[in-house]
Amino acid sequence: MGLKELLLQERERMDRFNKLAKQGLENVPEGSLRLNKSNGCAQFYHCKNDTSHNGVYISKKNRDLARQLAQKSYDEKILRYTENSLSLINRLLIDYEDDKLDRIYMLEHSERQKMIEPVEPTYDQLLEKWMSEDYARKAFREDSPIIVTNNGMRVRSKSEKIMADYFDSIGLTYKYECPLQLEPFGIIYPDFTFLSKKTKRKVYWEHEGMMDNSEYARVAVQKIELYERNGIFPGEDLILTFESSNTPINTVLMKDLTKRYLL
Repeated sequence: MGLKELLLQERERMDRFNKLAKQGLENVPEGSLRLNKSNGCAQFYHCKNDTSHNGVYISKKNRDLARQLAQKSYDEKILRYTENSLSLINRLLIDYEDDKLDRIYMLEHSERQKMIEPVEPTYDQLLEKWMSEDYARKAFREDSPIIVTNNGMRVRSKSEKIMADYFDSIGLTYKYECPLQLEPFGIIYPDFTFLSKKTKRKVYWEHEGMMDNSEYARVAVQKIELYERNGIFPGEDLILTFESSNTPINTVLMKDLTKRYLL
């Protein structure tokens, strides 16, 4: 995720805790709780504004009052922290944009761009360079079915055709079966590889299409573990989808994952 999306999520979380703290502070007892230890046992005192600092001893039969006062003190701290956090996040969100560095460069006149070296390559520059790099795809067996996408690219399954056609329809650039070196195995061929606009990092998409086949499922699990051993984790740089003979590819989920991680 970009920092802005993380900030929005954190604001939502802080706002939720802020409301819970406010609810907890409704109809609470007056005063605060003081704790003391005598002979290794905890003793509780109710300190009111109109009493001495030591407070009034809370007997065991009235321990619910002690609990309410302890919760009150905790909720007050949560309230102060969440209000400060929300104020800080809101100030940061006013000016922060994930793609601001790219936009500063792109808003320059085209003639100026030719003379400027940006502090870091823009996403479009990285994408153009990445796509210009040629690669050798995995060969098809002679007996493999011929399945072609709407753009004329050959793929290995109907599900991959569905996926590729969708990516093409929304203008999402990808490489199909681009080789990837994973230690200690060697080279594998992820179904799809993308360059994320959000992170400017490569994202791999593996569609496991025969999960009701025990041998296929075993190999699929080994491949996922291989990704993880190389620092590529599901939900970060690896997208996983599955299907079986009774459960076809979920196109709604496919679109949701695309939006969440790639757009």
